[in-house]
Amino acid sequence: QVQLVESGGGLVQAGGSLRLSCAASGRSFSTYALGWFRQAPGKEREFVAAISWTARTYYADSVKGRFTISRDLAKGTVYLQMTSLKSEDTAVYYCAADRFGTATRGLAEYDYWGQGTQVAVSS
Repeated sequence: QVQLVESGGGLVQAGGSLRLSCAASGRSFSTYALGWFRQAPGKEREFVAAISWTARTYYADSVKGRFTISRDLAKGTVYLQMTSLKSEDTAVYYCAADRFGTATRGLAEYDYWGQGTQVAVSS
């Protein structure tokens, strides 16, 4: 069992930056794929970024070039560095983990989910 706890959300002005963190506990996630998803009010949860167990990264077109996913295996933490934030980035951001290490963009590929952290971008 893996527990995921997100942090780092908050209120930021458009054009600003935030770094989200997701701390994993319960077992080592060195062989897991890790992902970030987001859900805006009234919308479905959508893929943002993912990193495979081999450290290959994937991004949604809407965030490519602005967001960067990374991980620190020693700390058991995955990060989402967000820059050039836009009002449409406002959402609750969720961290997810796939124990098989191969998940990319699909919600159903992930086994474990965090509780989410709110990001609000003011224009």
